Amino acid sequence: MELEFSGEIWFWRGPAPHHFVTVPDEPAADLSAISAQVTYGWGMIPVTARIGTTTWTTSLFPKDGGYIVPIKAVVQRAEELDVGDTVTIRLTVDT
Repeated sequence: MELEFSGEIWFWRGPAPHHFVTVPDEPAADLSAISAQVTYGWGMIPVTARIGTTTWTTSLFPKDGGYIVPIKAVVQRAEELDVGDTVTIRLTVDT
């Protein structure tokens, strides 16, 4: 499955601070429909993600009935991104 959507980068200050983009409702519903076949546990879905020219592997985190995409620091530096920036993300679900 391949998805493309746009979203705003936000910061989570938890014990392991990180930046995320929330997957919009419609693609989140598509992901939820296949999650049982692709998750490796805890609802995590492995994906290959791309913003601009930067590609990386990660896993979508389940949150509040949807999913969030972690944005690695190396991606933020490469694409010159910061909190509040709106980005277009392409996801390929890894099986």
